[in-house]
Amino acid sequence: MAAPDLAIYPAAPADASAVAAIYAHHVAHGTASYDTEPRSVAATAALIAEHREKGWPFLVARGEADTIAGYAYASQFRPRAAYAWACEDSIYVDPAQQGRGVGRALLDALLVDAEAAGFRTIVAVIGGGEPASVALHAACGFVHAGRLAGMVWKHGRWRDTVYMRRTLGD
Repeated sequence: MAAPDLAIYPAAPADASAVAAIYAHHVAHGTASYDTEPRSVAATAALIAEHREKGWPFLVARGEADTIAGYAYASQFRPRAAYAWACEDSIYVDPAQQGRGVGRALLDALLVDAEAAGFRTIVAVIGGGEPASVALHAACGFVHAGRLAGMVWKHGRWRDTVYMRRTLGD
């Protein structure tokens, strides 16, 4: 369960450093991202700005002492025009905050904001087929849509990618 003082806000340019630090940890130690090099603070700020310009949600969860406990965003699933109503979610939680409901709070808020942004389908592309991420998405109404076995090589072994999806709106 999330800490009672957890609050979700739209990301601001000043959040780029904390967001980049969380992402760097996941790139170096996890399989949620298949990047092998973390994004710079400048690239992270540009990503936040792009989402703001396009009206796509980019959220941060603030916890104790106003620190960023995690972040989530939704981007168009593919760049082609026909995909304009489908998005992909990305959720990353500070490792010190995992298991406290931060991911669930972010995903719940992201679903509302993605629908408000005009998306009608949301896709989870789960690197490594991570069981915690699969369980989180299933708890939020996502259904299994496929698995690409042995898709990438990261941290010394082949990793699967799991796809899940959920309809937004009517």
